[in-house]
Amino acid sequence: MRDTSPPMLAGRICLVAGASRGLGRGVARALGAAGATVIVTGRSSEAGPRTDQRPETFEDAAREVDAAGGKGHPYRCDHTSEREVDGLVAWALRRFGRLDCVVDAVWGGNEGYDGERYPDGSSFGTPFWRRPVARLGESFEAGVYAQLLLAKAVAPAMVQMRSGLIVTVSFDTAGGYLGDIFYDLAKAAANRLTLAMAEELKPFGVTALGLSPGHVLTERVRDAGLGDQTTETPLYAGRAVVALAADAGVARHAGQVLHVADLAREYGFTDRDGSQPARYLINNGQGGTDVAQG
Repeated sequence: MRDTSPPMLAGRICLVAGASRGLGRGVARALGAAGATVIVTGRSSEAGPRTDQRPETFEDAAREVDAAGGKGHPYRCDHTSEREVDGLVAWALRRFGRLDCVVDAVWGGNEGYDGERYPDGSSFGTPFWRRPVARLGESFEAGVYAQLLLAKAVAPAMVQMRSGLIVTVSFDTAGGYLGDIFYDLAKAAANRLTLAMAEELKPFGVTALGLSPGHVLTERVRDAGLGDQTTETPLYAGRAVVALAADAGVARHAGQVLHVADLAREYGFTDRDGSQPARYLINNGQGGTDVAQG
């Protein structure tokens, strides 16, 4: 018999920040396939400038949500601007009345990276004493600062509803040094912010958690000729978000940084090719998921 049950996230209102490309785009597509209404944000627009002159846009990503079976709504937002983030959330609440799930996939810490070097001439893992310290500020602004701005904007509505899920795409630092000082510090700070937010939101029925993917085959990685080094597609992380958003007991994960690979085994989902890639570990200071993320 044909399955006529509604998609598992039908009627849910989701927001994916930083979805023009990369992991955010994969998450938005997966949420669409689960039947959600998805607000897709980014800076790269058909009507304006595009980061790193990349061809992908958030309007494209919203159309992919539609094609997957959901309802995509594009919205231009610079997530390092408090005014723009507040405007985005105010618009979303006026339009839809609530936000059930917010996914922060914003990461601009590798803008200008060509697969080998950053614009300042350094590469991933260059010793800290040979790095311009200004890159640390850029990594924090495009990471933990943007994370806090979005969470601060959406928290009041979720607290009032006494429900909601905030997922921050990050990378688990518990296993040790991530191979690059700025990347490591930015991810450690993001994970600590997730823990703090979870503690303060928990009494109000709102769950905050982190998501740690592997080395992802994004558009930037593919074009840099590094696709053979990747472990998974953006859809793998997207299906992890779908599983978490559909889980009535998701609060048990509050404050944790969860590996996509572990969630695949817990919830039973797969990557695009039907496989379940294992955890990705950064070895010998080489590589990093977010060198691929944007």
